[in-house]
Amino acid sequence: MQPAQFAVFGHPIGHSLSPQIHRAFAQQFGISLDYRTIDATPADFAAAVRRFFAEDGHGANVTVPHKAAAFALADTRSEAASRAGSANVLTRLPDGRLAAHNTDGAGMVRDLTERHDMDLRGHTALLLGAGGAAHGVAWNLLDAGVETLTIVNRSPEAADALADAIGEPARAHTRYWEDLASIGSYDLIVNATSAGLLGVSLQLPFSLLGARALCYDLSYGAAAASFLAWAKTAGARYAFDGLGMLVETAADAFELWHGQRPDTEPVYQLLRSAT
Repeated sequence: MQPAQFAVFGHPIGHSLSPQIHRAFAQQFGISLDYRTIDATPADFAAAVRRFFAEDGHGANVTVPHKAAAFALADTRSEAASRAGSANVLTRLPDGRLAAHNTDGAGMVRDLTERHDMDLRGHTALLLGAGGAAHGVAWNLLDAGVETLTIVNRSPEAADALADAIGEPARAHTRYWEDLASIGSYDLIVNATSAGLLGVSLQLPFSLLGARALCYDLSYGAAAASFLAWAKTAGARYAFDGLGMLVETAADAFELWHGQRPDTEPVYQLLRSAT
């Protein structure tokens, strides 16, 4: 019997740890699966996804730059995917339709609160970026008890659109990128920009960090290095990359597909020791 087919779509995608993570999860339950990377350009993404599922694909993870396209492609959408307007998981339903999920925000909050033992309640938070990654985590930060969420993006229209979608002006609002040096300090700073992936430094002012600041980059490895170096130089009390978030979001997808919840900690520690 052929193993169940899974994949992760992205562009580029060669660096992805998702195949290693899902294989490690599968080993915990003795599950046989085939999990591969599929590099698809934005123009080819929809056709590549349809081909994968037509050829007996069961589930797929989706990463940059395809999360909004994955959401648009789906026939049904989870609440988290609907409010984010993006999806990082696609699942083929028994009738052949595609279901979209977004596990980014839940994975990030679980990484922070359970793995790193952080309490986000009452924090003033600064969210850098307003693209698909930011949409994936913004609501979960508020659900986790963040007091206020200030969204800053180089394109102010995108930041305003995210704040409007959240619809809680007393808690979620926007400021201009040009004002970063004068908008005060924050307890929590989340980097949801693509700067690290593009090898670009954000050039952020140190004044953004509060006395007990927690900094978190949704990226991991080399892509998060510049932001974390800035955070540590600026005196952040805590600075984490998104490796734990990656493992947690993968666990959510694995549970959706296999009906069993994997133990994430040994997989996280294995990946961390290799970085």
